Amino acid sequence: MEYTGNDFYCDVALKDTSMLKKEYDSENILAYHHTRPSWPVHIVIVPKKHISSFTNREKGDDVIISEMLEVIRTIAKKVEKEEGAARILTNLGKYQDSKHLHFHVSSGDALR
Repeated sequence: MEYTGNDFYCDVALKDTSMLKKEYDSENILAYHHTRPSWPVHIVIVPKKHISSFTNREKGDDVIISEMLEVIRTIAKKVEKEEGAARILTNLGKYQDSKHLHFHVSSGDALR
């Protein structure tokens, strides 16, 4: 699927999660295996509410961010235990392809 918008999560992923391999799903947060992974293990953690980025969030988002950080910690711990290593990544500004806060938990060498 070729996507050309600027918020893949609101426009595509969160509209129909039935095809995603989920790691976590709550009222506020979705974590799933990336549909076009950049590493052998590549899990995306995204708030269901639109928050444009880590630096462009509101004080009212603190509950969501708190849950999100706990989910990231839990998934990273699991990946580290299973794979021996894990990385946590988010992008800002021009590095952020999708203008919706999201984190990547990954492990292994880059696939491309």
